[in-house]
Amino acid sequence: MKKSERWEKVYGSGLFNEKSWYTPRLVTSLRLIESVAAESSTAIIDVGAGASTLVDDLLSRGYSSVTALDVSRTALGQSQARLGNRSDLVVWKTGDVLAVPLPAAAYDLWHDRAAFHFLIRREDRIAYLKKAYRSIKADGRLMLGVFAREGPTSCSGLDVVQSGLAELMQECEKTFRLIDN
Repeated sequence: MKKSERWEKVYGSGLFNEKSWYTPRLVTSLRLIESVAAESSTAIIDVGAGASTLVDDLLSRGYSSVTALDVSRTALGQSQARLGNRSDLVVWKTGDVLAVPLPAAAYDLWHDRAAFHFLIRREDRIAYLKKAYRSIKADGRLMLGVFAREGPTSCSGLDVVQSGLAELMQECEKTFRLIDN
């Protein structure tokens, strides 16, 4: 089954909010975003946006350049419906992050708490980081949420890569540097 088909099924079931990964509000992500993105004009992309409320909260906080990317059209549709007319304020992109075209040097902040850990193959993780590097402005930030070494080995029936800080930094060292943990 293709990634998109799998996630269409998850979000189409209407039970995604019963999954262990579902959080009504991404409080930690919001706190971290606000700590590095003080300007309302900060260009933010949420990779693996799903149907999360992060986009809603970013708009409510005055951010005016928000992009939501997810492999599931259904998930993004749920967010758009929830936002109503405010959905016009968001750039919506449907597709696999490795395949969907993204503009060069367009984003001040690349946020991902839902996609990177599903990239099991090392070459996919390298391709992801290169794509992020090309899409983030020179003084931009990459914010990744990953499964810890002690965390689950799967999510929604799919294997995930567990990463400690040292492993994650080793993967990112050619394209990014750690500024805070």
